[in-house]
Amino acid sequence: MEIVSTNKKARFNYEIIEKIEAGIALKGTEVKSIRNRNVSIGESYAQVKDSEVFLHNLHISPYEQGNRENHDPIRVRKLLLHKREIKKLVAKIQQKGLSLVPLSIYLRKGRIKVELAIGRGKRLVDKRETLKKKTVEREIERIVKR
Repeated sequence: MEIVSTNKKARFNYEIIEKIEAGIALKGTEVKSIRNRNVSIGESYAQVKDSEVFLHNLHISPYEQGNRENHDPIRVRKLLLHKREIKKLVAKIQQKGLSLVPLSIYLRKGRIKVELAIGRGKRLVDKRETLKKKTVEREIERIVKR
């Protein structure tokens, strides 16, 4: 498994409840661009519409040698999931405050996959606690290295 891009904001802004792997319906130049690591997942989010899941605001830069076959960088992309997986997602997302957030894009056996998470938004207090834990862990690592 080769990680192409990660969404660092998602782990900071959301409390991760469950993770799901999904494929993405892509065009040829998009695949080449992702393999060159020209993708940004930071502002993206997923939505369920008409029993299908779509990924919004995923920015895939145009492929350099793609000329007229290139794609729109921020088009809506369909995620490939089974019907029963989508039904489970819908049931969980309908709970108050839960949303679908992409965590990372990676290559598995030559195929491009997205790791989706069902997450609950953190409050400001929770974010501060996360920052405190990180600083304590860094201090411990510094002391251990010495």
